Amino acid sequence: MAGRYGSDSLLLQPIMDCTSTRLPYRQTGAFSRIALDYIDQAAALQPFFAHPPTLQGIKKSIEARKQFATNRDVLVQELKKQYEGVETSEKVKKHIESLLSKETFTITTAHQNNIFTGPLYFIYKIVHVIKLADQLKESLPNQNFVPVFYIGSEDADLDELNHIYLSGEKLVWETKQTGAVGRMKVDKGLVKLIGLIEGQLSVLPNGNEIINLLKEYYKEGTTVKEATFRFVNSLFAEYGLVVLLPDNAALKRQMIKLFEDDLLHQAASGIVGKADKDLQAAGYKVQAHPREINLFYLKDDKRERIVKQGTRYKAQVTGLDMSEDELKDELRNYPERFSPNVILRGLYQETILPSIAFIGGGGETAYWLQYRSLFENYKVPFPVLVLRNSFLLVEKKWQEKIVKLGFTTEDFFLSEQELLKRLVEKESSNKTKLNGSLNELKQLYDVFKTQAAAIDHTLEKHVVALKIDTLRRLHELEKKMLRAEKRKYADQQRQIHSIKEYLFPVGGLQERMENFSYYYAKWGVAFIKQLYTHSLSLEQEFAVLLEQ
Repeated sequence: MAGRYGSDSLLLQPIMDCTSTRLPYRQTGAFSRIALDYIDQAAALQPFFAHPPTLQGIKKSIEARKQFATNRDVLVQELKKQYEGVETSEKVKKHIESLLSKETFTITTAHQNNIFTGPLYFIYKIVHVIKLADQLKESLPNQNFVPVFYIGSEDADLDELNHIYLSGEKLVWETKQTGAVGRMKVDKGLVKLIGLIEGQLSVLPNGNEIINLLKEYYKEGTTVKEATFRFVNSLFAEYGLVVLLPDNAALKRQMIKLFEDDLLHQAASGIVGKADKDLQAAGYKVQAHPREINLFYLKDDKRERIVKQGTRYKAQVTGLDMSEDELKDELRNYPERFSPNVILRGLYQETILPSIAFIGGGGETAYWLQYRSLFENYKVPFPVLVLRNSFLLVEKKWQEKIVKLGFTTEDFFLSEQELLKRLVEKESSNKTKLNGSLNELKQLYDVFKTQAAAIDHTLEKHVVALKIDTLRRLHELEKKMLRAEKRKYADQQRQIHSIKEYLFPVGGLQERMENFSYYYAKWGVAFIKQLYTHSLSLEQEFAVLLEQ
């Protein structure tokens, strides 16, 4: 891998070229109401965030961050330790050093360590923080902006992290390991998955490259968090991305006072609980629910929720059973054994990083909106929330199929039934419509009504009833004609289904399922370059990426 991060690497001629179009998020029909209302900066959500996702909002976030004493020395010291022996770029090294300056701020995104990066949006998040950091440097040249990827390596939901989808096929890592997924070891089962991936991707132009990267970093005996860190670094070091592993005693030591407050006084539970009620009163569904204690006990291969029973603090599987004083001593001596859940994770992240903006998906943005009061309580600056970029990748072969059917790519955000209906109506030249005939019939009934009323005005209502019943029956006939015509288009219906299933697998967005490795195997580093080129920064729109 020598020379991978040389200065000429970004200048290589790409073998992929794309154009992109943008859609309002509402037009996709794929995002929650709270995410859409946040994009629109709805009045009902104003109390739940500190600064809007605009350049002006970023400037205000910078001023707020300047008033907070981030321990930059410890952050840089621990990052340097983390990167020891890891080949990375000069840009990453400079970014780490720059974090010592009070004029350097981070643009942060976070995700669990899904095996092999999991769904596509894992990659999209990272590209977005890089693009926003670069854009802000242009707009605010007196400050420095470092893109940071925070790996949620303490997550213990293996079922969520142990698989990828490749061309619609689910590949699952079967392991008996338990606890924090980041601390699990790459075993024979995970190595075997690479072999399955190789069978599918090695025939593609850059298939061997991505397979070799996976083999290089996901070696048997390596922890999953270390493999994820090195793999992500190999993909994005040339862009200056700094990857942070927060499962770290020195970094967690900064949280002792806050963690102790949660253990002893459970303030977060009440604060977030009130925000939940306020959001629900405004008509929104809350994403994360606080517990009485929002910390796990993390030891060896176990991660277990801490509960208070009488005067004792317990976590049965890990063997924790301590008095208040014993627990306080444990926290001071071993802060790395305390792991924040989703309620406190953001506070930890924003305490140890000089962050001014957080980029997350719709669900993440929704639960961050629950936390503003919590941040205010602990006097930690609340970052600008930016909804992460979303892409729909459309290869040439699928574009050709779409055009042949007479549709645009944007049309395929509609349902299969609506697409077929439009196709039939267009191809049938309105043979299934009775519009002209129905208009003539309506006029005829108006004549009948006038004639009947002239004889006996009580007959007028009878004629109106006949008209309504007749039109209802004719509309039913029209529907039957449309269904009969649709049956003539079975081949087109199958094509519509195959296109929809590829672009929107299982009825959802492509980015929420498919892994990036297929696209890298096809286009190589040019794939990431094109994502960067077409990535937005503070503009909140959905991008359709069309292969040329």
